[in-house]
Amino acid sequence: MNLKTISYAMGITILAASCNQYKTQVTENGLKYQIFEHEDDARKAKLGDIMSFHLVLKNGTDSTLRDTYKEGNPVKMVLQAPPFKGSFEEGLALLATGDSAKFMINADTLFAKMMQPMPPMIKKGSEISFTVKVLSVLTSEEFQKQQSEAGVKQKAVDAKVIDAFLAKNNLQGKARKTASGLVYVPQVEGSGTSPAAGDNVKVHYTGKFLDGKEFDSSKNQGKPLDLQVGQGMVIPGWEEGIMLMKKGEKGLLIIPSGLAYGPEAYGPIPGNSVLQFEMELIDFSKGTGAPAAPPVAPPTR
Repeated sequence: MNLKTISYAMGITILAASCNQYKTQVTENGLKYQIFEHEDDARKAKLGDIMSFHLVLKNGTDSTLRDTYKEGNPVKMVLQAPPFKGSFEEGLALLATGDSAKFMINADTLFAKMMQPMPPMIKKGSEISFTVKVLSVLTSEEFQKQQSEAGVKQKAVDAKVIDAFLAKNNLQGKARKTASGLVYVPQVEGSGTSPAAGDNVKVHYTGKFLDGKEFDSSKNQGKPLDLQVGQGMVIPGWEEGIMLMKKGEKGLLIIPSGLAYGPEAYGPIPGNSVLQFEMELIDFSKGTGAPAAPPVAPPTR
């Protein structure tokens, strides 16, 4: 066999291996998938593990519905038992760290199982594709440790950012720093006592990035925000900051990311953002001590 024949044979072999690698396969439960990258020795996900992965979601006409690469924020989710046969979770359970694959799921089945109406951009009878690149697989304990260590590092970064902001705006002499890292700058003095956890407060607020760009304001909504403070209804920086104020007081809260939205993006707010809120405590009244609510963020309309 001459060199030309050998080269041709090798090319055919490589092409066949490539086609075999990317061929569409089907699990026993009917999930269609393609594997693009796979390492046998890599750590495979188990139920209860936290998986971090990039996701490109497309409809049947190949239009992109979501792309976490462009969002700059990979998905983090706990791997749970598949909620139905041929589900996305079944596909994730096939993967390990560094793997990439595509899963194709019938849109009718998916939305029926989710008990949600079919969105207009998805046609009945079509398939939705989930293309995934796994970045990491961690146990719950490993994930919590990683988050804790990252939080400590980010707190130090935020402190430097806040110090630079105070110096740039000549606020060092007025600023009050708390043990949590929150900074409060009083602007208009209030009177009386401060609200305590469980009290009902009425506040006006304007949220801005440190460069001054506004992302939300109750004044644009035409009315102040009513909430029960100290019950987990808003971000921790708000909880602590409002309880430093008195009725009629106006001030500036400079909130480190750990007391705001943390490492994940939230609407127009990138992850690990230090934020400033112009706050006015219009009024407050004693609350009834309602049970704590699930934590939510101030609106960002």
